[in-house]
Amino acid sequence: MIYGEERKAKIVEYVTKQTRASVQELSLAFHVSESTIRRDLKELEEAKLLRRTHGGAVSLQSVTFEPTFGEKEEAYRREKEAIARKAASFIEEGDTILLDSGTTTMFLVKELKAFSRLTVVTNSLIFAHELQHHPGIDLILTGGTLRKETLALVGPIADQSFAMVRVDKAFIATNGLDLTDGLTTPNLVEAKTKKQMIRIAKEVILLTDHSKLGKVAFAKVADLEEIDKCIIDDGAPLSAIEELEKTGMDVFVVHPREE
Repeated sequence: MIYGEERKAKIVEYVTKQTRASVQELSLAFHVSESTIRRDLKELEEAKLLRRTHGGAVSLQSVTFEPTFGEKEEAYRREKEAIARKAASFIEEGDTILLDSGTTTMFLVKELKAFSRLTVVTNSLIFAHELQHHPGIDLILTGGTLRKETLALVGPIADQSFAMVRVDKAFIATNGLDLTDGLTTPNLVEAKTKKQMIRIAKEVILLTDHSKLGKVAFAKVADLEEIDKCIIDDGAPLSAIEELEKTGMDVFVVHPREE
């Protein structure tokens, strides 16, 4: 049996993935009465998690919607900090690493200041600014077209820059993490640049908080089989973690409230 709060969380995931759903559809999917679904939708709308329509609900976020970098940085901050600390434990002195632009990888940038010998390749203006004066880091910043939403350099010039190098480890961020659709992001151009990042890495490490699970954005980045390691917080259901492991990736779960 799924209890009320868990059911409502799953309704939000369902509506976000499908973009819209009817009361009848949700009633069948969650094995409860239509009156229960209507009550759940009313509470979820009041919590600003979806919008009710005549006969159902729609997601507040389309597949192309993307919050600003600042908005994303504050969401799930404790979880992202714990994920970043775990990610840093996989880095060794002398490594050449790639940092994808993202708020979880931003917290990893802060951890890098403990190292004395690293080469860091990134397309993030924020990361470059943060690391520019660190004496132990050789910093390589790609060119490219600036996306103001993510403050990342993307497009053909960025792709060519990445194609010229090879890295030991790539730390990748994502907007959506779905068992069927893999990694997705709202922008086609940025998705192509992320694909190139994955191609040039000996090891690909995904950093994601549990809120990305079940979400599907507009542009496909990669299949889950292309990811070597995934670091996620304990807000992710055990069933989802087990499904992720079935794809062949190693999944590491952090416990931010216990740290």
